[in-house]
Amino acid sequence: MVPWFAENSRDLPWRRPGFSAWGTLVSEFMLQQTPVARVVPRLLEWLERWPTPADLAAETPGEAVRAWGRLGYPRRALALHGCAVAIAARHGNRVPEDVEDLLALPGVGPYTARAVAAFAYGHRHPVVDTNVRRVLARAVAGQAEPGPPSTRRDLEAMSEHLPHERDTARSFNAGMMELGAIVCTARAPRCEECPLADVCVWRLSGYPDYLGARKAPQKKYEGSDRQARGQVLARLRDVPHPLQRAEFARDIEDEAVLDRILAGLLRDRLVVESRGRYSLP
Repeated sequence: MVPWFAENSRDLPWRRPGFSAWGTLVSEFMLQQTPVARVVPRLLEWLERWPTPADLAAETPGEAVRAWGRLGYPRRALALHGCAVAIAARHGNRVPEDVEDLLALPGVGPYTARAVAAFAYGHRHPVVDTNVRRVLARAVAGQAEPGPPSTRRDLEAMSEHLPHERDTARSFNAGMMELGAIVCTARAPRCEECPLADVCVWRLSGYPDYLGARKAPQKKYEGSDRQARGQVLARLRDVPHPLQRAEFARDIEDEAVLDRILAGLLRDRLVVESRGRYSLP
């Protein structure tokens, strides 16, 4: 796995020598549910503008939401701003390297905490994302798809195969993620190119179908509340002043939908309201 990764890994900013721990944290937030190709240019813009947590913490949360643009799931921007404030105030403007300290930051879960500790600081921790779960399911368990996620089970499964030497463990973590992203893909795995082809239980078993419970299909974006939320936030990002409710009706004509969207954005603190006008926080 490690030699394969050394020869086949993509050239990505967070894999380059000297990339900061803050940059690693920002990249992990942005990569959640967002393709790499969309993340890279926005990540570089963020790090040029806010090279340290304190630089972002000095801005309003709304500026983070505005700079997030169309990456989607903008609550990540609020959480990242909260991380910046906490790191600047409690950790001397240095991203912590201890997993428990990382887990105490806003929006940081088990995956992100271990990813930062492993990739930014070289600590030996199992790092398990969707791609890693798929590789483990196929190569080790002989299943076409992974079962329902379980932090405990997933970390234990990865720990069984993680090399003991720290640098090797770091490359193994990254290699498993890369393998799932570009070779052992969900819909069209390229098994003939896989370094695990000779030991993959799923392949050696004749590629049996997955018999477990499947995730519900994702709802269409077109016409969804997600799209409507994005339209409201896009209009707010594009203007420097608060907007009246009627100005959102240009995009969302159904008053009940608009009421629901505004209420949700207020509840999520992505929007604030004052005297009937709405703005980013």
